[in-house]
Amino acid sequence: MDSVDVVVIGAGPVGLACAIAARRRGLTARVIDKGPLVCSLVGYPNQMELFSTPELIEIGGHPFATRRYKPTREEAIDYYRGVARSEQLDLRLYEKVLRVEGERDAFSVMTEKGTHSCRRVVVATGFFDVPNRLGLEGEQPPRVIHYYKEPYAYTGQEVAVVGGKNSAAKAALDCYRNGARVTLIHRGESLSDRVKYWLRPDLENRIQEGNIQAFFSSEIRAIEEGRLLLETPDGPRSIANDFVIAMTGYRPSYDFLATLGMDIHKDRARTPVYDDTTFETNRPGLYLAGTVCGGLHTGRWFIENGRHHAEQIAEHIASGHAPEVDLANRHWVTAE
Repeated sequence: MDSVDVVVIGAGPVGLACAIAARRRGLTARVIDKGPLVCSLVGYPNQMELFSTPELIEIGGHPFATRRYKPTREEAIDYYRGVARSEQLDLRLYEKVLRVEGERDAFSVMTEKGTHSCRRVVVATGFFDVPNRLGLEGEQPPRVIHYYKEPYAYTGQEVAVVGGKNSAAKAALDCYRNGARVTLIHRGESLSDRVKYWLRPDLENRIQEGNIQAFFSSEIRAIEEGRLLLETPDGPRSIANDFVIAMTGYRPSYDFLATLGMDIHKDRARTPVYDDTTFETNRPGLYLAGTVCGGLHTGRWFIENGRHHAEQIAEHIASGHAPEVDLANRHWVTAE
């Protein structure tokens, strides 16, 4: 395959923004993803309303036109597809990256379909690929799912929603309003403070009136045929159950980051090591962008602020900053 200046791994909004920013500085760029375009958005629930207003998730200066205050998942997918088409981005979708060999200015990105030569590599893989599992026997589809799409399969069923943040709140309310008997199970003492202001009172009212049962400071201890065993503040409990929707969050693929030779801070957040001004990692010529920068702190970066990484990275690459950079004096991001 022909060589390019920059290979971007990850075709999400931030990855697309990185390719656009590189091209506008006269660099050639290619975007590779193991799945579809904007894979994370494709995985969101159908007709989900995004938490951001359209101007906060625009990339490349392309206006996001919508009549809504906050766009839906489908509108966002259409928008990013339109941007990629308008920019004529070099996209290689459904092509899994296996490893990156070589060094700065002479990288080889090895995939299932071939080798891509490039000068620099940007990793914008997000965190949606690896769910935080419950770690219980029987934790597999269709009984247990970690990616919620729509409520219709759960009408008339006993559904346990695990979690206490926005995704759990939306899934619980959605299933309840479509005829499921819903139980919310959360290890925290109450709903997360990060639950959006228009969701929290809705869910709290449904719990207070008894339409959604809730167990706080509680965890599932076992998944059995037709029921779950819980550990609650009042002792063990057994509840009827047909399906578990585990909205327990996600994490970056640390196995993949390890294959890239990327160092990870030994802190609770397991934050990757990178320069906080250029986003270059400990491996010269390899950069991080977007939500993957936050490690396990998946709420630190979003499209809104992650998209700006693209400009900083592209500027650093285009300026020709070089092999003689003293890594010992870099401004490494502080672990949290």
